[in-house]
Amino acid sequence: MPRKSIEDYLKTVYELSQNGATVSTTDISRALKVAPASVTEMLKKLADKGYIEYSPYHGTTLTGNGRRIAEKMARKHRLLERFLHDVLKIDSQKVHKEACEMEHSLSDDAEESLCRLLKHPEQCPDDGKEIPPCDLMISSCEECMQLHSQGLEEVGKHNQNLVAATHLKEGQCGKISFIRGGHNMLQRLLDMGLTPGTKICVERVAPLGGPVELSVRNSKLVLGKGVASKVFVDVEKNS
Repeated sequence: MPRKSIEDYLKTVYELSQNGATVSTTDISRALKVAPASVTEMLKKLADKGYIEYSPYHGTTLTGNGRRIAEKMARKHRLLERFLHDVLKIDSQKVHKEACEMEHSLSDDAEESLCRLLKHPEQCPDDGKEIPPCDLMISSCEECMQLHSQGLEEVGKHNQNLVAATHLKEGQCGKISFIRGGHNMLQRLLDMGLTPGTKICVERVAPLGGPVELSVRNSKLVLGKGVASKVFVDVEKNS
């Protein structure tokens, strides 16, 4: 299987799924403009490779390995959209197509440099989709900038899947690994006791984009969706 095809399929499943929900073959077919029979054949191959879990008539979900690849591609695509839109001033109607062509050849090193150049953007320019966080072994965007200014570019990689606190379900727990944003956001969360390595559990998620209630060190903390979306955690496997 060509790498580009694998990456396109995994990214499509990632973008169509909501909080790990299954994605239908029909939806994938429409998104990629590929015949359903061809999609089914490809999904079987991806399942054999361990990238997805596929069940005919029930849908498709990403495995941990598949999700890592999909998030990496989504991150590259959305960073490229920002670059094309903000820096090169490409027509907004052409940005998505251009990014689709470029994302497969963008190296990880170039991706990291692009993120710093753009000052760690959080959303793509067109539809406001969130840009997944990087996989550098750092605790915040601010730390990334500091390390880079000191000439320390090789800071290691995460082996985990990071999930925004807003994507956790009620009852799920995890440890904070990464905080997105500048100094003010970082300091605000640190003042709340939300430091890297801290365990949090979701007590309640308000409907319609409402706040998230967390349990942190035996106390309750309520975060607005905007703030909670800046906190990324490694989810406990049994939660």
